Amino acid sequence: MSLSLAPTETEQGSRLLSGPLISILSVAGFLLVWYIAAEIAQSRMLPGPVAVLQYIYNESVHGDLLTELGITLWRVVASFVVAMVIGSVLGLAMGQHPGLNRVLDPWLIVLLNLPALVIIILAYVWFGLNEAAAIGAVALNKIPNVIVTLREGARSLDPGLDEMARAYRLSYWSKLRNVTLPQLQPYFAAASRSGLSLIWKIVLVVELLGRPNGVGFELHLNFQLFNVTAILGYTLAFVAVMLAIEYLLVQPIERHATRWRNKPV
Repeated sequence: MSLSLAPTETEQGSRLLSGPLISILSVAGFLLVWYIAAEIAQSRMLPGPVAVLQYIYNESVHGDLLTELGITLWRVVASFVVAMVIGSVLGLAMGQHPGLNRVLDPWLIVLLNLPALVIIILAYVWFGLNEAAAIGAVALNKIPNVIVTLREGARSLDPGLDEMARAYRLSYWSKLRNVTLPQLQPYFAAASRSGLSLIWKIVLVVELLGRPNGVGFELHLNFQLFNVTAILGYTLAFVAVMLAIEYLLVQPIERHATRWRNKPV
């Protein structure tokens, strides 16, 4: 009696759905629908994907698209780092010190519910239309979310592991590295993922309202000119950068940080 090692149809289907091919087909299907809709509309208000891709190529080679994307990306990275550092420190402190949490919690609730537009406008009015005000406004919109996530992480720390660290007389930094941070890794990952998606959006608003460059500024400029091809071109380029960061940076880092989960016991 021989055993067949060939994959079944169900296994083949599962591999297809979990592989990159399904993502490629999804994007191709979207482009096809977009192309058909543009051909039917025959309007400058709905340019086809070929015209938009041609615009992206021309602006990348002969225009300022790459420069504007770089400026926006710099603001995203700077705001993200500031928000994660400040939010993580405050979140851990509030989670481990109930007195500090009671003092800061009302202000945390205010910042969580205060519209991003209000913070951006006030930052520009009080500190001027400069880079520091723009980055600070974006970071301030994200800091409350990081605080909430890391505060819950600090509250969920295993007291048994903390007692073990004291029994072995671990130094503060050794305890932080080997006991505290591994337990907080899922919370850091959640705060980073949600923070990055939020910061992308707010940076464009900041650029639209008060900066003379960046993707948000270009979208505002081309909106005034009713240049839909340029709007879609900058949008697609912006989306491409986001997807590249997600698939080439964020997901590999997450897989590396959680690689221990897949190791055999």
